[in-house]
Amino acid sequence: MSMHGALESGRLELPPEVMGQLMPMFLWLDRHGGIRCLGPTMAKVIGEDVIGTRFETHFKLGRAWSRREVGAGEVGATQGRRLHLSLLRHPDISLRGRAVEIGPNGREGVLLNLTFGIHIADAVRIFGLTEADFAPSDLAIELLYLREAKAAVLGELKALTGRLEEARRSAMSQALTDPLTGLANRRAFDLALDKAIAGLAHGGGAFALAHLDLDHFKAVNDTLGHAAGDHVLGCAAQILREETRGGDVVARVGGDEFVLLLRGALQSERLKALGARIIARLEAPIAVEGAVCRISGSIGIAVSSDYESHDAEAMLADADAALYESKRNGRGRCMLVRDLRPDAEVSQAG
Repeated sequence: MSMHGALESGRLELPPEVMGQLMPMFLWLDRHGGIRCLGPTMAKVIGEDVIGTRFETHFKLGRAWSRREVGAGEVGATQGRRLHLSLLRHPDISLRGRAVEIGPNGREGVLLNLTFGIHIADAVRIFGLTEADFAPSDLAIELLYLREAKAAVLGELKALTGRLEEARRSAMSQALTDPLTGLANRRAFDLALDKAIAGLAHGGGAFALAHLDLDHFKAVNDTLGHAAGDHVLGCAAQILREETRGGDVVARVGGDEFVLLLRGALQSERLKALGARIIARLEAPIAVEGAVCRISGSIGIAVSSDYESHDAEAMLADADAALYESKRNGRGRCMLVRDLRPDAEVSQAG
């Protein structure tokens, strides 16, 4: 009997092509579970040459069958309840729908109207489905659009958040960086020093504060110009980067003034050795546009462990005093505050 007769019942007659328009994913099974007819979208999913093949060669019900041979009646037994299936060729793709018996006592088989479940996006991708493959009344494709729209919006928001965060980090970096040398600027150094001072009150490690001033730098600017001076400052900054460690902070705080916050080994001999290396490298000739520049450096160093009361201003003032003592003693020297007052404690006021 044709589907015309099967659905007629004296009142209604629907040809398969009309059924396909209303329910693109319908299946008509005979009484023994053989596929008699199917909708156009279902044909895309399981193939167009499946007429006559058995239901269980393509699908698995969401419950175990008690017998090996599966008839339409067993699918029809789910009539009135939600039907859950999975594709045997794509076990991760699930379908859902309802089944109704055709003809008296299911004599003409079972009609299944199916749609995809939560895996609709995967099904669309795998089977190349479009909006035309779904019934106009099926909300699945609209939900898919909503999902894709949501994913697109979330993706754009994530990208925007990333751009804003990058811009924030860039702005923060610029606000804390000396534009000429790429070193920290005075604001960044003050923040690092305040943090180091606060850390001392909570068991943080001691540190040294070094103040460096370039000797003979003014002569470079006066004789060769500011471009040459900028080049020399860049060379000095590179030397300081290479002679310090990752946890140290190096900042340019003035025209030719630098301050260093040094952590770790704070013995006098090691600090003096560091100062000597820096000065020796600064005194190496620097070539600038065919000319040779010669500078040096004077350094003063204060060590936090030499102070009973930790005061950033006092340490800075003492390091500055040690720096100028180096200059008074001939420049190109490194002096420690503790060596300037060997018989007395370091002044708390500097």
